[in-house]
Amino acid sequence: MLCLNVFLTAKDASTVDTIRQRLQEAMQLSRGEPGCLRFDVYHSTADVRRFTLVEHWESQEALDAHRLAQAYTTIYKPHVMPLVEREGHPSELLG
Repeated sequence: MLCLNVFLTAKDASTVDTIRQRLQEAMQLSRGEPGCLRFDVYHSTADVRRFTLVEHWESQEALDAHRLAQAYTTIYKPHVMPLVEREGHPSELLG
């Protein structure tokens, strides 16, 4: 299993609602992709500009396919990435 945590910070607070809507759309589509074990989006209650994506994929191949799929190519990449600063953290699940 491949785990990925992605931390997003809106560059401008005025875009938070747009980012939130687009991430919800992308989350719903991503959850239906082959090899997606978990795809959750969190919106911080401490800092309105911060979002966290928690993704679990069966394999690197499933993650690679995700990056070619509709959620990533038509929503996340063109409509979210330009509005945020992004930190991706591949992670290990302990236990």
